[in-house]
Formats: sequence, C-alpha cells, structure tokens
Amino acid sequence: MGPESKPDIISSVLRSAENVGLESAWVVDHLAIPPNDAEGSGGRYLDPLTVLSWMAGQTQNIMLGTGVLILPYRPRLPLAKAIASLQELSSGRFILGVGVGWMGPEFRALGVPRNKRGKIFEDTLSFINDCFEKDVMSSNGQDFIFEPKPKKPSILVGGMSAAAFERAVKVGAGWFPIGRLSEMKDRIQLFRDLTEKKYGRPSEVVTYCSFAGQSESDFCDELNSFRDAGISRVIINTKYETADDWSRVFEVFDKVLQKF
Repeated sequence: MGPESKPDIISSVLRSAENVGLESAWVVDHLAIPPNDAEGSGGRYLDPLTVLSWMAGQTQNIMLGTGVLILPYRPRLPLAKAIASLQELSSGRFILGVGVGWMGPEFRALGVPRNKRGKIFEDTLSFINDCFEKDVMSSNGQDFIFEPKPKKPSILVGGMSAAAFERAVKVGAGWFPIGRLSEMKDRIQLFRDLTEKKYGRPSEVVTYCSFAGQSESDFCDELNSFRDAGISRVIINTKYETADDWSRVFEVFDKVLQKF
C-alpha cells in the first residue's frame, strides 16, 4: 500500500526477508479507498493475489500470505481459480488469510450488500474448499472441471468477532485475531481447546506484532510471550518508506531467528 508499494521497494524488501530466513511475507487487501480515508496510502493498493504471484516469481522458499483477503469483494469462481493458480505457480507457498471486510464505501463501490457479507463469506469459503477437494465442481447448475488443483493452502479466518472465532472453529481453519495479547490470551486457549477436541489437534493461531524499534532482548521476550500464549506465527507490522528502513529490523531478526 501507499508510495512504498513500488516494485523496486517490494523486490528489495522481499529479497532481504528471504535471505535473512524469514518464513513468510504478507500483503493486505483494499480495492476502493474513499478520498476522505486515504491518509497513509493515498488510496494506492496493489491487488493482493496479483502482487503475491509476482513475488512468487522472484523467490524460492519464502511463504506468501494474505492478511487478509476479503472474500465478499470477489466472485467466487474466478477467486478460487486465482488462488489455485497462485498455489500451483508458487509450488505450494501460499497461505490464505481470509476475512469478511468492514469498510462500507468499498462494499458500495463494488455493489455488494455489506449486511450480507457474512453469508457471502461463508458461501465463498465453502466453494473454495470444495474446489480443492472435488473432482467435478458445479456452479449455477453447470458442472465443470476445476484445474489446476494443487494442495489446498492453509486457511486462516481473520477477525476478533465472535462470528470470526466460530467460523474458524466450524471449518477447522486457523484463527487470525488482531489485538493486544492480553486481550486475546483466554480466547486463544479456548480456540486451541475447541479445535483440538473437534479435530484431534489444535488449529494454529496467527497475529500481527509491531516491532516498533525494540531491542533484540525485548523482541525475544515478546516473541516468547506470543509463543507461550499458543500463537504459532507472528507477522511483523512496521512502518517504512524505503527498503533501507527495514535494514535494522532485518539485522535484529537475523540474530533473533538463531534463538528460535
């Protein structure tokens, strides 16, 4: 998003992240930012699946994720095809974080009823799951072959609401809450307990963390707190304008990763 989403900046940060040994790189999703809500981005957002496909062609090992992709924004069949294509072309490196969305102006620009976004989300996610599991699919009364059909990407349901929590448990997906760790601890444990009871293993929990110029020691302590709470993956969310702004972050990561 914003001026920092220029190709040279993305490529430089991505190469450094992979060289340091970070597990994954993540992008966010907006399609139609209104003029009065464009601070920080100028309304500039790259399409997440397009940019992740472009990133996949420049890398070998780093995983690529959406944090999160708003399912009600897109027709379900072309969306499923784009997801499968990215998973196929990246050799299985895609992590699919999904959400229902919240910004009213975007729903209006797309002509999608905001009050139906929960139902659209559930129908779309069910359709995507079926595409990866069935030999023959059907849509609008028409049977068709869905190919390519690589291994289904890991799915994370984003959101702090009770509905998001329940959806993640219901479909056996991971949970992607955003908030203070102190506010999430009890719900993380409940989520892990419920999914372990239902599926025989706890589903993973992923969240964001702000690096905010911490020392190596403080950052290690924070990561340990997340791990102790049952979080399996932490996505570092830090502000930057140029690729050089990530240099110190990557220097700290290089040391921290050796301890985990």
